[in-house]
Amino acid sequence: MSNRRSTPANQAPNTAEIIANLARSPRIETLHPIAARFIYSLRLIAVHERASRDPVPELAVRLGSVEVAAKALTLAQDIKRLWPEDVHLARFCCRCLSHDETTIGTMITSAAARDTARFDQALAGFIRPDRCRKLLEGAIALISAELRAA
Repeated sequence: MSNRRSTPANQAPNTAEIIANLARSPRIETLHPIAARFIYSLRLIAVHERASRDPVPELAVRLGSVEVAAKALTLAQDIKRLWPEDVHLARFCCRCLSHDETTIGTMITSAAARDTARFDQALAGFIRPDRCRKLLEGAIALISAELRAA
């Protein structure tokens, strides 16, 4: 007789389900609109960095506001500085999100919903708690600028 206890399927996914979920790329449409715009901003900033060009003018045109562009660039720089490794970004035209983009999108979506517990959970074990506050402040500043520009 085995002493392994079986758990109901609704309590914990089995290994195959976990692997299948990891293999599916989340889509940008699942994010809050401000989070999706920020992911595209990150991708655009990366293109400009590779070309050694200032991204602010094009960001301002695409986002419709110099203030929003500046807040997006500031948050992108904070993420780059505080992230434990290089941020992996998908191609600009791609609707699928990388794992880093998914985490960042969840972070912005949580901040937009004023759900700091979910924000902290998205970064738990990945970013030190003292650094999470800086990212939350940047996300809130971006969201505020987006709402003023709307």
